[in-house]
Amino acid sequence: VFMNQIKLPKLRKIDPNKPKKKKILLLSDDLRMHSGIGTMSKEFVLGTVDKYDWVQLGAAIKHPDHGKAIDISADVRKETGIDNASVKIYPFNGYGNQQVLQEIISIEKPDVIIHFTDPRFWQWLYQMEHELRQHIPLMYYNIWDDLPYPHWNEPFYESCDALMNISRQTNNIVKNVLQKFPKPDWAVQWVPHGVNEKSFFPITPLHDQYDEFNKWQTNFKKTHDVDFIVFWNNRNIRRKNPADLILAFNTFCEMLPPDLANRCALFMHTQVSDDNGTNLMSVKNALCPKYKVLFSDQPVDQKVLNFYYNMAAVTANIASNEGFGISWCESLHAGTPIINNVTGGMQDGCRFEDENGDWIEFTTEFPSNHNATYKKHGSWCKPVFPSNRSIQGSPMTPYIFDDRADFREIADAIKYWYDMSEEERFERGTEGHDWVCGDESNMSAKGMSSRMSECIEDCFANWKPRKKFTLYNVDQQKQIERPGVIV
Repeated sequence: VFMNQIKLPKLRKIDPNKPKKKKILLLSDDLRMHSGIGTMSKEFVLGTVDKYDWVQLGAAIKHPDHGKAIDISADVRKETGIDNASVKIYPFNGYGNQQVLQEIISIEKPDVIIHFTDPRFWQWLYQMEHELRQHIPLMYYNIWDDLPYPHWNEPFYESCDALMNISRQTNNIVKNVLQKFPKPDWAVQWVPHGVNEKSFFPITPLHDQYDEFNKWQTNFKKTHDVDFIVFWNNRNIRRKNPADLILAFNTFCEMLPPDLANRCALFMHTQVSDDNGTNLMSVKNALCPKYKVLFSDQPVDQKVLNFYYNMAAVTANIASNEGFGISWCESLHAGTPIINNVTGGMQDGCRFEDENGDWIEFTTEFPSNHNATYKKHGSWCKPVFPSNRSIQGSPMTPYIFDDRADFREIADAIKYWYDMSEEERFERGTEGHDWVCGDESNMSAKGMSSRMSECIEDCFANWKPRKKFTLYNVDQQKQIERPGVIV
């Protein structure tokens, strides 16, 4: 069904001396979609098409292209300049099934499978992991938001030949969950998310977009009569805590004389009302009636989004659960300072230092810095430590900490950046840009792609196929009595 609908690329001459590229089958959100998973999928696919051919089972709820098969190689070659790039997508309505995976494997014959997103959406994949891993390695680009250690994830972790973890805390979480059956170092590695440095960058007077941006920014600030902007770019869902930020902004404004407070704005790029979150206009009217909360509720391209970051004085991310938090990373790429709640992957953006001045490492004894064990951090960030912690959960994910920041401390963090001169904020943001694009953090799209390639090559070099099950004839099964088990 799929093969008949692929638009085949034109034939091209093959260099007989050039080694054949390995082919990777990616299972994730369709890389053409604008979800965080889709965006990151696109970045590392485009960043590695010089080394690998890619095939994707592209998932989406109610996918408009379900049942088709799409070859986007020509577009990828045009965008990347890689003349032998090969990328195909098999769009699927939902998260796939065993039958469609077997069909794609039969057609494409991939050398490795990489899975990227919550494994609970792909349980059918892990039910067939032993069968798959007899012939092909299974890798997982993994995320987990917070402690306590999620031991219910152990079967998923054990079912993978290699795990690439998007935050330093996630990396430590995986190692601890796998303590009974540890994997070798090559099979558990830190591969942070990376932002496309060609899309998010500081727009300085020497940049060719500066005149356009300056005109746009001047018009925006004049229209709304503001000169200090706090930016927030997230989905309107509960764990992102947008209502807390509105209350914090109101508290901040109350610290200022009315004429200065009226020249400040909270700019929220999100859905104004969402069933998974709240009605932010109602929140604004009730909790911040006197001050300016502006909404951008329509999708914008990356050029305009980079304008948003460059215009802002600071970007805030106060989520109480966050595996990474891509908005703070985009903000630093644009040279704009950040306010981060100290939880999950957002700790990475703070770059906390230990007693030796080194970036902190998480261990069994020190699994998180949310208790403020270390307070020295990167100059580009004003961290807010959680004031309280509660256990949330569901039948499939029974427990996880919910790290809540106090809105009054968030207000103090906004005031911290407000009191700073524009020149110093620029210097701090520039330091953040240089760090997030540098070799230590590896949080550029180029750095992410490079790290992922290293892990893929490690897997190819070290992977050993799983042995087939051996079946025995059993005449009689003995009944074993176990306390507490209903039989």
